[in-house]
Amino acid sequence: MSPYQSDQILIWTLRGCAVVAGAIVVLIVVFLGLEALPVLQHVGLLRFFTDASWNPAEGLYNLTPMLWGTLLAMAGSVLVATPLGILSAVFCHYYAPPAIAGLYRRLIELLAGIPSVVYGFWGLVVLVPIIGRIQPPGTSLLAGIAILTIMILPTIALMADASLAKVPPEYLRGAAALGLSRWATIRSIVFPAAKSGLFTGVILETGRAIGETMAILMVCGNVVQTPKSLFDPIRTLTANIALEMAYATGNHRSALFVSGLVLMALIVALVVGAEVISKGRIYE
Repeated sequence: MSPYQSDQILIWTLRGCAVVAGAIVVLIVVFLGLEALPVLQHVGLLRFFTDASWNPAEGLYNLTPMLWGTLLAMAGSVLVATPLGILSAVFCHYYAPPAIAGLYRRLIELLAGIPSVVYGFWGLVVLVPIIGRIQPPGTSLLAGIAILTIMILPTIALMADASLAKVPPEYLRGAAALGLSRWATIRSIVFPAAKSGLFTGVILETGRAIGETMAILMVCGNVVQTPKSLFDPIRTLTANIALEMAYATGNHRSALFVSGLVLMALIVALVVGAEVISKGRIYE
């Protein structure tokens, strides 16, 4: 086989993989739309944001409290995990001895592989009682933010670590030749050079925070309400689906698929927002 033929086979194989990946996303959206259609035709989309509460047995379908719970838990965890993850990667690359940096990376990789239900168990028996001593009942938005922060930290830390490793050494040698301090080099040279990877890490951690189910179901209390403080129990959209799908029928079941569509819309908004902020240069 000639090199030209090998390249053609590789190109068509890659095109086929891209088509399959795109088709999976489209099919998931179509499936969610078809399953949600009965309740959307019956009550309309607006009532999912204007009804008095979430009580499908009485025909009430307000998703707004759970949407707020999802967004607040996601925003809080991303705000805490992002600087921690990026600065820990900076520490590994530019300040830590090689042995310490290697050990830290192995620990972060181990943290990334722990199942979410284990995080949930730990949060339920350790974190929730600690918060409960400060402000009962302990199962709360704060517990959700804390457990999500620990869960998404490996994502941003490993992405930042990989991005910093790809900064060309010529940049660092040039900064040293100019007499820049270590922190000035990191702030002025390394961060701009690694920004696309850092941005991708933030998108990935945000997506995981939005979609996490089991751990946050175990520590947040699952009360359908809009939280007024960090110590209020909440229920997220993902937890609501997991809790009610087993016994839901009819419009109730379709309403849970509307929750899935709302989650998909959040992910789409995240990606579009990232593209707008980066002006379409996330992956450059």
